[in-house]
Amino acid sequence: MRILLTGGSACGKSTYAEVLAMQLGSPRYYLATMRPFGEESERKIAKHREMRKLRGFETIERDVAVDSAEFPADAVVLLECLCNLTANELFDESGELDESAYERIFDSVVALESRCAHYIVVTNDVGSATSGGYDASTRLYVELLGRLNAQLAARFDVVYELVCGIPIVLKNLSQTKVVVS
Repeated sequence: MRILLTGGSACGKSTYAEVLAMQLGSPRYYLATMRPFGEESERKIAKHREMRKLRGFETIERDVAVDSAEFPADAVVLLECLCNLTANELFDESGELDESAYERIFDSVVALESRCAHYIVVTNDVGSATSGGYDASTRLYVELLGRLNAQLAARFDVVYELVCGIPIVLKNLSQTKVVVS
């Protein structure tokens, strides 16, 4: 099953994604895309890695080229998150913009679909905010992420939007009822 979780910042997507992954079985892999910038983010990454381990996840860190990750075919894979991956692929470490990033990101994310039993992708709905006043590179990021979200939503079996921690079913082709308590 392929599941896309979207919503605003800090709305419960990650927590919901982890609970879903735990219900879908094991082995569980957490494909983390955060690029560390300094000691504070390194500490945050280490803390999250330890928390995931306690929940039965093996963390694989890939800030670009997520399709290079290795895991068994029966795995539950949680990609957290498409927003970070998009920023990492669109802007290199020096901040230079790569306008050809869309296909590379899309192909990399889609390549994982057939390599695992269940696949959960977490993303943000950044396009619902006004794009007025953004510089050109930020507008490009918002537009690119919006296109990726739309393309994945069209491909995936299940799409949830989380609002205040409450999942709203936008699409469920699998007719599988997933209950999170």
